[in-house]
Amino acid sequence: MDWLSRLFEMMPVRGRLDLRCSYGAPWRIDQGPGEASEIPYHAVLAGSAMLENPAGGRPLQLKAGDILLLPGNPRHVMHDGGGAAPLPAHNRVSVNFTISETFGSDERLDLLCGHFAITQPHDRLLRRSLPPLLIVHAGSDTTQTQTAAQLAGLVSLMRRESADDHLGGRAMLNALSTAMFALVLRLASETQDTPRGILALAGQPRLAPAVAALFNEPARAWSLPELARLCNMSRATLARQFQEKLGRSASDLLTDIRMTLAANELKKSSLSTGAVAEGVGYQSEAAFQRAFKDYMGFTPAQWRKKQEPSDKDVFSKPTVPSGTDPTRPLPK
Repeated sequence: MDWLSRLFEMMPVRGRLDLRCSYGAPWRIDQGPGEASEIPYHAVLAGSAMLENPAGGRPLQLKAGDILLLPGNPRHVMHDGGGAAPLPAHNRVSVNFTISETFGSDERLDLLCGHFAITQPHDRLLRRSLPPLLIVHAGSDTTQTQTAAQLAGLVSLMRRESADDHLGGRAMLNALSTAMFALVLRLASETQDTPRGILALAGQPRLAPAVAALFNEPARAWSLPELARLCNMSRATLARQFQEKLGRSASDLLTDIRMTLAANELKKSSLSTGAVAEGVGYQSEAAFQRAFKDYMGFTPAQWRKKQEPSDKDVFSKPTVPSGTDPTRPLPK
């Protein structure tokens, strides 16, 4: 199984479309931070937007075809760039989605706003592996890659689904949002300027055998020389490549994978702690207990107890830009 498919098998991601924004200038979106388990996304269908860089520095311009993910889940601000006081936004609620509108200039922004929900501790693995801000382009120019074309087609389908209420529309929009997450990560891994993280690591074909080995056989006692031989490179070169691309060592990534799998097993099964430890590659239950406590902040027993059934739905709190009409609440 390829590493991205394996990643999604380990930590299911569910997408949700919260709003379709139709804004005429002057407008402003002030959003976040959201729930710890959320990664906000914005897909620009038409028009353009200025994003105040959450990390500081110059604002970033988003144009039609751009898709923004914010794995760091910070407070973030987007606006038209004109500097005028924004017009109030109003919600128009339908059966399957909500449109947020301002009645400004004819140059309008058409924007899909949503989020991806990831349960703990999987959000930790993603935040450690992805950049705090990620932008990919899925425009319709003739030089686009196959992945960009697929992503553009998917966003186009979301655009049509959110233009009117159709039977099964909400299910379609949420399913398409989930698929968009995988395509965005695939496209980001194919670009040359991907920020440090697992996408930059996956973008190096020579390192692919090592990454696949760690994801597909995490219980194996991998050594750096073994991983280096898989990639036909020296131990020192492999270590340097992991540090430069991922920002951490191969051993650190293996620990992430093992702890994620262990957390899953402790949550869903009645296996003993010793059996879980052995299943993720620890010969000593005591060593596993220490590693799990250092990583999670809980002992395996405490973590298992925390995972008792809850009525809380990760989608119970939609993300809404500020300025929307509070007298027209979004459906829950």
